[in-house]
Amino acid sequence: MSTGTIVITGASAGLGAEMARQFAALGYDLALCARRTERLDALAEEIRAATGRRVETAALDVTDADAVPAVFAGFAERFGTIDRVVVNAGLGKGAPLGTGRADANRETAMTNFVGALAQTEAALEIFRRQGRGHLVLISSMSALRGMRKSMTTYAATKAGVAAIAEGLRSERIPGLDVSVVYPGYIRSEMNEHVTQKTRFMVDTPTGVRAMVAAIEARRAKAYVPAWPWVPIGVLMRVLPLSAVRKLT
Repeated sequence: MSTGTIVITGASAGLGAEMARQFAALGYDLALCARRTERLDALAEEIRAATGRRVETAALDVTDADAVPAVFAGFAERFGTIDRVVVNAGLGKGAPLGTGRADANRETAMTNFVGALAQTEAALEIFRRQGRGHLVLISSMSALRGMRKSMTTYAATKAGVAAIAEGLRSERIPGLDVSVVYPGYIRSEMNEHVTQKTRFMVDTPTGVRAMVAAIEARRAKAYVPAWPWVPIGVLMRVLPLSAVRKLT
């Protein structure tokens, strides 16, 4: 028997793909979407074989304003109901502002914030109609303060994602749970260029287990993994910028 149905965007690799594996192992059916459909379909076959869960896929570029609601509505029609949407699709491109790479910063902003807004709109249409649902937005520890150089735009988009979550919680929509997850250093395709010696980096399955546990608990806000990111999160909120700079 299914535990429910979860939509995960950006599910073809990294944290999204591992969340799909772990949620399927818990008994959920999955609606997976991403731009890279070959990888997405291979993941779906892997999960079906390993768990026997129902897995549906769709191609989706979250910056396509018309495609997002159409894909989400299609999933809702195929499954009959959507219990949870994980707004996960994201980019890590970026460069210091004013250094000639406005294109990279704009692409990250469009995917991470404007795309997240489109996914949230589409999810809320479904949840309002159903009278229930769980919206999960994947932010980042970098969202807690302004970040320097190539991280400036990325951190700003993730702060925006967290603000969307807080605004919806403030609205107190009947039947709606909203969670925002702030991952710390979890090894993924997005950060594969980062040195293996980065402090506090954990492997993908370990990090995603912490994310899935927080999501399953429907926590409003979660820094994951809890150690060391809960205390670091507290420090990042109160330390002067000169000290925050040394943490990143």
